[in-house]
Amino acid sequence: MIIKDKSIKYGSNVDTDVIIPARYLNTSSESELAIHCFEDLDKDFFNKSKNRKIIIAGENFGCGSSREHAPISIKASGIKLIIAESFARIFFRNAINIGLPVIIHPEAAKNIEDGDDLEVDFDTGIIRDITLRKEFKTNPFPEFIQKLIKSGGYVNFVKSEISKEN
Repeated sequence: MIIKDKSIKYGSNVDTDVIIPARYLNTSSESELAIHCFEDLDKDFFNKSKNRKIIIAGENFGCGSSREHAPISIKASGIKLIIAESFARIFFRNAINIGLPVIIHPEAAKNIEDGDDLEVDFDTGIIRDITLRKEFKTNPFPEFIQKLIKSGGYVNFVKSEISKEN
């Protein structure tokens, strides 16, 4: 699986309160969450996310509360991947559970700039910054995680597996 797109870059300690402010937690509408994603951090995120689908971030991305609304709002915004120096553990797990790929790669996160053209190959673990003409190597996603992402998350994956049995 390969993702090719442009980056949106944020710093460290981006918490779930700025990913999706608490005042929007009373909705389960993914399209509504997408509209308000990052609005307290980056008022232009909604427009940026129309043409840039990879978030690059510093350390501790997704810290704060364990709300699933945070990765859901990011995915609903059309974001295909997040590469960060590090993630809050619960955010990392929530993202994988909903089929939003996340990669921990400190060197790539530090070097990739806002707006860079990227190509990320989940099979080989190669992150290419086409703009900077640099490559970063990481561990490829295991086959199971790739299946989970392609299914759109854990729930869809399980439904698919159950329907195969019937």
